[in-house]
Amino acid sequence: MTKPNHHIFADGELSRNEGTLRIDTLDGETEYLPIESIDTLYLHGQIDFNTRALGLLNEHNVPLHIFGWKDYYRGSYLPKRGQVSGNTVVEQVRAYDNLDRRLQIGQTIIEASIHNMRANLRYYNDRQGNFSTELEDLEELKNSAAGTTDINELRSVEGRARKTYYGCFDRILRSPFTLTQRKYNPPTNEANAVISFLNGMVYTTSVSAIRKTALDPTVGFVHEPGERRFTLSLDIADIFKPILADRLLFRLVNRKQLSIDDFEEELEGCLLDEKGRMTVLEEFEETLDKTIDHPRLNRKVSFKTLVQTDVYSLKKHVLTDEPYHATERWW
Repeated sequence: MTKPNHHIFADGELSRNEGTLRIDTLDGETEYLPIESIDTLYLHGQIDFNTRALGLLNEHNVPLHIFGWKDYYRGSYLPKRGQVSGNTVVEQVRAYDNLDRRLQIGQTIIEASIHNMRANLRYYNDRQGNFSTELEDLEELKNSAAGTTDINELRSVEGRARKTYYGCFDRILRSPFTLTQRKYNPPTNEANAVISFLNGMVYTTSVSAIRKTALDPTVGFVHEPGERRFTLSLDIADIFKPILADRLLFRLVNRKQLSIDDFEEELEGCLLDEKGRMTVLEEFEETLDKTIDHPRLNRKVSFKTLVQTDVYSLKKHVLTDEPYHATERWW
C-alpha cells in the first residue's frame, strides 16, 4: 500500500525533531509529522526550513514540492536517489540521441495522451453535448501522431489535439464556468485556474514517480531538455492530465463542489482562494488513492501507482527495448 502525500498550508517553520518533522505555525500551533508516514511533502504556505529538516527528508527519500504565491509551483527538493544506475541514465540518453527511438517513445506518449482526451469526450458525449466531430478529429490526430517523422511534427499534432479538446470544455462545464481558451501565466478565468493548479499537481506527482526510479527527470522525449524543467516529468504528466486533472475539473464543477466564490482576482488573473484550493486538493488526493483493476498486472492498483507503473514501463523499455505501455484509459 502506498503512503499518502502530506500538504502544509500554514505559514511558519519546518524543522527536525529527532526522527520526526515539526511544524510550528505563525498561529502558535505545533504539529509533529512522522517521516515514515509520508510519501511526498507539499509546502503551500510561507515555510522556513533548514538543512536538518532537508536531511531528514533525504534520509527517508521523501521529495519536497514547493508552491509559492497563490500556489504557483516554484520548485522541488529531490533527495538522493533511492535507485542509482549509471547504465540506466546512459541508455536513457542514448534513446534520446537516437532520433528513431526518441520519436517512437514520443509517439507512444502523445498517442496515449490523445487517447485519454478522447476517453473524456466519449464519457460526456450525449451527456453534455454531441462531440462526435471532435472524437473523429482526435482519432485522426492520434493516427497522425503515429505517422510523424520528427519531434517537431509530433508536437504540432499534439498542439492541434489539445486545441480541439479544450474547445469542448465549455459544453461540458456547468454555467457560469467557461474555459473559452486555455490561458495561463496567469490563468484568466476560473476554469483555467483549476486546470493550472491541477496540472501542477500532476506534474509533481510525475516528478515523485520518476525519482523512485533511476531515470533522469531532466531528459524528456517529447519536450526538449532545458535548464529549469524536468522535461521527462512534463512528458509523463501529459499522459495523465486528462485522467487526473481534467476529469476532476469536470466533476468538481458539475457536482457544484466548486463555485465562483472559491476564486479571487489577482493582477489581472484569476486564482483559487484558500477554500477552493483545499477542496481541489482533497479531491485530488482521494483520486490518487482510488484503485482500479489493472488488466496487465492482474491486480488492483491506485492511480498513484498507475503513474509509477507507467514510469517503470518506460525504464524497462529504455533498458531492454520491451514495449513501453503508456497508460491509455481502459476503465
